[in-house]
Amino acid sequence: MTAQFWDDRYATIGGSAVSWFQSSPDMSLRLIGVVPGSAAIVDVGGGASQLAAELQRSGHSDVTVVDLSAEATGQGLAHALKPHDISCIVTDIRDWQPQRTFDVWHDRAAYHFLTEPSDQRDYWKKVRDHVAIGGRVVMATFAEDGPEMCSGLPVIRYSPEELEVAMGDGFAVTHSERQIHITPTGGEQKFIWIVAERTG
Repeated sequence: MTAQFWDDRYATIGGSAVSWFQSSPDMSLRLIGVVPGSAAIVDVGGGASQLAAELQRSGHSDVTVVDLSAEATGQGLAHALKPHDISCIVTDIRDWQPQRTFDVWHDRAAYHFLTEPSDQRDYWKKVRDHVAIGGRVVMATFAEDGPEMCSGLPVIRYSPEELEVAMGDGFAVTHSERQIHITPTGGEQKFIWIVAERTG
């Protein structure tokens, strides 16, 4: 999983042709819910997603996108009305050292690429250290009966219960649900979503 791999993929087939493409991030917006316009929101693995642009359009002024691919984030920011007002951090999530806290941590289909237990543990430590108490984690991964690979790379599939265990102490899961995502070619990908509150 390298920046060059993802840059090449997005440059070759485009952000609207990758299997996880969605024309509107409706599920993400619904599960993020109503939060103040000043709330700090980070979209981990946001890539070419329109989520940051949609959040900005709805009045959110503190939006950050973290992704490994500069090509992907460039495509995503192209949808924004004020792209320079969205903070874009091009780095591997495993290397990222946030310098602040966030009120909402959103991750749709990035975490399941972390197949090493040490990377998974480091990810959740990062969330615990940088999501404010009372803040919200909104996450989607492939479900137990979802794809075993994505873009030729292995992934870890989860049930809501397994994802809750992976999160560890300091979180209270308030909601979970399944989603069948239809890919641009008409295939099905089965996801699970969870929403959790940072409790301590």
